[in-house]
Amino acid sequence: SKLLKGRGRVQRSGTVKRYIRKGVPLEHRARVWLGVSGAQAQMDQNPGYYQRLLQGEHNDRLEEAIRTDMNRTFPDNVKFRKSADPCLQNTLYNVLLAYGRHNQAVGYCQGMNFVAGYLILVTKSEEEAFWLLDALVGRILPDYYSPAMLGLKTDQEVLGELVRTKVPAVAALMDGHGVLWPLVVSRWFICLFVDILPVETVLRIWDCLFNEGSKIIFRVALTLIKQHQAFILEGTSMVDICERFKAITRGSFVTECHTFMQKIFSEPGSLSTATISRLRASCRARLLAQG
Repeated sequence: SKLLKGRGRVQRSGTVKRYIRKGVPLEHRARVWLGVSGAQAQMDQNPGYYQRLLQGEHNDRLEEAIRTDMNRTFPDNVKFRKSADPCLQNTLYNVLLAYGRHNQAVGYCQGMNFVAGYLILVTKSEEEAFWLLDALVGRILPDYYSPAMLGLKTDQEVLGELVRTKVPAVAALMDGHGVLWPLVVSRWFICLFVDILPVETVLRIWDCLFNEGSKIIFRVALTLIKQHQAFILEGTSMVDICERFKAITRGSFVTECHTFMQKIFSEPGSLSTATISRLRASCRARLLAQG
């Protein structure tokens, strides 16, 4: 609360990083996310831009793709039901439509609905949710949601390489049964753990994701795999292994979010940006060569 006194923008620093890793209070989350991600700066530099996007040219394909996913987004959350007043489906539709018009190379991709939905619940503001979505899709996770999804495919391969180094027995099991990484982790990456891990744990992960970048996703994934190595290694078939990867995202380990967050910074060991960049370059080149 001391750091947030006054109207100034929250800036990245070592002190802010330490506080964020301990968890941002819910009432301060929107302001902190906007500040550290650069979304606030973008919003301040582009007044009225969001409203202009909403009044933009019609695109039937984009609008239909977004509408199709409306009822699939948090069907158990009363705020997203058509009967709700106000109904957050309308807010979600606007944010996704504006983003599709803003970033036409991406348009709309399944998974963005869950991410945008969480942003709306936290910010309670269409415009702030839009600029945070832009920070994630445009800068923090480039090419995750583009039509070819090259960034997403690359990072799934990077995780495979990291597991090969840090949890080799699991990598050997996956190879032995012909289980490809996208089969077990694609939703972790696309939905950023939304609807996979408990709500409070996801919010704590996102606190760090907005401040420290996509490296956090690898830390979470490696921690889940390393912590449950013995359980995964009991897998006897492709189907069994896939079920075990679903099971490790449930239970007390992921529910105790404070302990879990401490683990993601200790369990995987060193994970430098240089290592991630090097692995991304080699995995990306391999994927492009495969066509």
